Amino acid sequence: MKKILLISLSLLLVACNAEDYKSPWPEGLQQLSVNAVYPEGYAAAVHEGAVIRIEDVSSGAAYQAKTDSRGLAEILIPPGIYRISCSDRVGKDLFNGAADKVIVTEPRIVDLALAHSLAGGLVVKEIYCGGCSKAPQEGTYQSDQYFIIHNNDTEIAYLDSLCFGTLSPYNSTSVNNWVDRDPVTGESIFPDFAPVVTVVWQLPGNGKSFPLQPGADAVVALRGAIDHTLQYPLSVNLNLPEVFACYNPTYFPNPTYHPAPGDQVKPERYAQVVIKTGQSNANTFSISSPTVVLFRTPMPAGEFVLQPDVVRVTPGNSADRIVAVPYEWVVDAVEVFDGRSSNNGKRVSPAADAGFVIQSDIYKGHTLRRKVDEKASSEKGFEVLVDTNNSTNDFYESEIQSLHP
Repeated sequence: MKKILLISLSLLLVACNAEDYKSPWPEGLQQLSVNAVYPEGYAAAVHEGAVIRIEDVSSGAAYQAKTDSRGLAEILIPPGIYRISCSDRVGKDLFNGAADKVIVTEPRIVDLALAHSLAGGLVVKEIYCGGCSKAPQEGTYQSDQYFIIHNNDTEIAYLDSLCFGTLSPYNSTSVNNWVDRDPVTGESIFPDFAPVVTVVWQLPGNGKSFPLQPGADAVVALRGAIDHTLQYPLSVNLNLPEVFACYNPTYFPNPTYHPAPGDQVKPERYAQVVIKTGQSNANTFSISSPTVVLFRTPMPAGEFVLQPDVVRVTPGNSADRIVAVPYEWVVDAVEVFDGRSSNNGKRVSPAADAGFVIQSDIYKGHTLRRKVDEKASSEKGFEVLVDTNNSTNDFYESEIQSLHP
């Protein structure tokens, strides 16, 4: 388990005696000052207590500090390479920022730009991607992936025409040709679009066909919309009336991953392929570290993907084409890191998800769930989930799928 170290700069300074004064900080520590820079027009939002999280990329050791009334946080940490993030919330206004691979070898000031977003109505509640054991048989199984959408608002939400996909690269440990590096600071520079890879899926409906009540859920079967527990007891049952199925045998004819949906799944709940840009015969979704992005297009999605510069070739990989989805259209995004590696890199802009949730291992039946806001749930009378647009704060890893019988 990662350690969270809370270090008080003032206490450390008081502890230094006169002999220490030649070296202003205790031996082996360097001062990191993080200045949370709020977007133009939101200066009034700056307030004391925004949490700054600093994680050592190599060791996983994590530290926290809080900003003062100026938006500045100061902390003493060992030299290293760090991932820094900040999350703040004022009412429904969310402010998130992240900087990756920040090198600290001497006292340093980092200006952390925060992006503004609004707490969403529709959020990703759960991601089950890692597969499970075939026990009591031998082997492992991964044809049962799903995610759950939750209505976190007090109003009815309509799922009609909601699009979703996963980002390039598929895995958090892969080389990311969509993110540049600032030549001076070395910090990540994200494009102003989400690079959705392989396929854009869209939920069916003509406007108000699929209402989702406040606090209600909708399950999306990414592969087989069948009862997997009939053969593998540690898996899940996705043969349910409320399931939306990613099923299109024309584009994805592999029956191992895409068998015909079960008898409880209605054909009118089959998700539609807006565009397929990859070559796979099955819906490609990382088992170790996917992203999930929900978005809506202001025009019919089929028209959007035909616009100039929407479908693009990944730099350095002519076989990898993506759909460039503007971040202002993103409803929710969740990034998953591979807990078996220290070489993870962010693919989602901090404007959509300033953090990440770690999946520790694969084929264990583990799932990634969003935390419940107990206070808000009690006040509103339905399940309200934590939503700060920072998956580090919002999610946790569970040892069992919520749909496991």
